[in-house]
Amino acid sequence: MNQDFQEAVRDTPGGTAEGQVAVVTGGANGLGEVIVRRLHSGGCRVAVADLDGHAATALAEELDGTRATARGYAADVSIRAALEQLLADVLADFHGVHILVNNAARTQAKPLLEITPDELDAVMAVNFNGMFNACQIFGAYLAEHGYGRIVNMASLAGQNGGTATGGHYASSKGAIISATKVFARELAPRGVTVNAVSPGPQDSPMVRSIVGEENLESYRRTIPVGRLGNPAFIAEMVALLASPDAASVTGACWDANGGLYMR
Repeated sequence: MNQDFQEAVRDTPGGTAEGQVAVVTGGANGLGEVIVRRLHSGGCRVAVADLDGHAATALAEELDGTRATARGYAADVSIRAALEQLLADVLADFHGVHILVNNAARTQAKPLLEITPDELDAVMAVNFNGMFNACQIFGAYLAEHGYGRIVNMASLAGQNGGTATGGHYASSKGAIISATKVFARELAPRGVTVNAVSPGPQDSPMVRSIVGEENLESYRRTIPVGRLGNPAFIAEMVALLASPDAASVTGACWDANGGLYMR
């Protein structure tokens, strides 16, 4: 581990990732924004990457107008060259990367048998290819420096075959869980952990729009714990996996689905 990385991952109270540089894709809104805010409040310097570069920059400037601890970047994760450029830009600005959160995702609620080849390709390009390419590109950098944390955002849909958000979306999330294990095994000897977080239905605008406000109460009753998930808790899971304390956790998929899927 080189000296710069030793400084960044020095022991801190509670094993936090304070001072480390975290890249969050799809970080400008939704769950990604919650994760960005949690990592930043925990002392990380955060690179907010999003297809909407203006939204990413606006969030970063809200967090730190000086741009010392937060910066926004426009990045289309479906394009490998864009991810290569993202790494180069973040290194130029922050002089290091320690954490990658692959959160960018595309959903499309559509009956399975009606999904077109182009729609399948578009969802897989963002959800799976984007994650895989980012793990390769950033993983190589982290492995070279002997330390890193990668957290991939999966989904309950990828575990139980749920198709409410689209069969191609569910398939991509299942593939993410498998790829997480492959990258974890490959990178573990080089100081890099790779894990997945698999949320169930969250109390979010997306879930409310899919379920429908009129059906929300009856839907809650189908969840064993009787409530939708809290995005802030998902962000806490990500923060823990991204911390130095999680050194012995790799290749895992942490569930937070209210008991809808038990294993």
